[in-house]
Amino acid sequence: MLSSLAFIFLLGLLLGYLSLKIKLPALIGMILTGVILGPYMLDLLAPNLLDISADLRKLALVIILTRAGLALNLKDLKRVGRPAILMCFVPATFELIGILVSAPLLFPISLLDAAVMGTVIAAVSPAVIVPKMLYLLEHKYGTDKSIPQLIMAGGSVDDVFVIVLFTAFTALAAGGEMNIGQFAQIPISIVMGVLLGVLLGALFVYYFKHYHMRDSVKVILLLSISFLLIALEEEMKGIVPLSGLLAIMAIGITILKKYDVLAMRLSFKFTKLWVAAEILLFVLVGATVDLHYAVSAGLSAVLLILLALLFRMVGVYCSLLGTSLNTKERLFCMIAYTPKATVQAAIGAIPLGMGLPHGELILTVAVLSILITAPLGALGIDMTYQKLLKWNE
Repeated sequence: MLSSLAFIFLLGLLLGYLSLKIKLPALIGMILTGVILGPYMLDLLAPNLLDISADLRKLALVIILTRAGLALNLKDLKRVGRPAILMCFVPATFELIGILVSAPLLFPISLLDAAVMGTVIAAVSPAVIVPKMLYLLEHKYGTDKSIPQLIMAGGSVDDVFVIVLFTAFTALAAGGEMNIGQFAQIPISIVMGVLLGVLLGALFVYYFKHYHMRDSVKVILLLSISFLLIALEEEMKGIVPLSGLLAIMAIGITILKKYDVLAMRLSFKFTKLWVAAEILLFVLVGATVDLHYAVSAGLSAVLLILLALLFRMVGVYCSLLGTSLNTKERLFCMIAYTPKATVQAAIGAIPLGMGLPHGELILTVAVLSILITAPLGALGIDMTYQKLLKWNE
């Protein structure tokens, strides 16, 4: 496993650097590293590393979401108001509708299979958009209208919404029943996650103010509790729905609100951790990509993904109607809300594992959605933010 980690970091750094040199996002080189090292090409990654790949990707996601929470000011979110709520579910709903309309026309599949496929593809990737939005926050682009905060917050809840729908549709496709209770899990999961996160954040603030310790120790405590929240989410399934990822963000937001000096110091620590975690996350996402599946899908799958993105962008535009954002700013939000990676890598193979009729096709489209949208979305953000967003001195 140690040699596999060495390959991941060395080649990931190299190809990430080369991507930057040719004006592409570093994550493109990192995903390519995973494809090259993964089991479908050179097969240089140890099987026991691939066995824990999903957990390692979650670890990286915890780091970036904690960092996002430590930078997400509630006052900015309140100023955004209604669009922040709409961005949590309207774009994903539009994309799902787009796939329900398009997939049966492009492939011989039923509406139910198209719904499962739609919920696999429809989630946006916090792992791609959060680092980009944090960069905009730090360099003060779009902050006068809280655009980075809007996209970060919406993207995190978007995933909860889509994953609950995925659970409901796969249960129905497997011959079970889908009831209104499954959809009620969405708001309950969000509320429970936020409440638990706020409570834990307040406890952390009290503890850190009364007991002196190094910031590095505080980071370890935060990470440990975050991992337990992810585990708790799994344990509570079927009892009380809970979003562990939202709870993690809420902890950071609460620390920023109640102890902003500490939040800034911890954010600096998590920024350093992200240097290694980013490589690990995107290389392991790349390692899940089977190029044979991608090639076998053909142009129909590519067309489906592009149509789905158009529907998502229309959903973003509708979410922003009636706001103070101008045309350029709305266009930027539409571009920034397109990347997909982590959720698709995590759930893309589940329908195939369940033995659903078109599981292989669903996995193929999930793989292609990563290969197309993660690079394009990241590149789109990098190329447009200076032109479309206002810089605030």
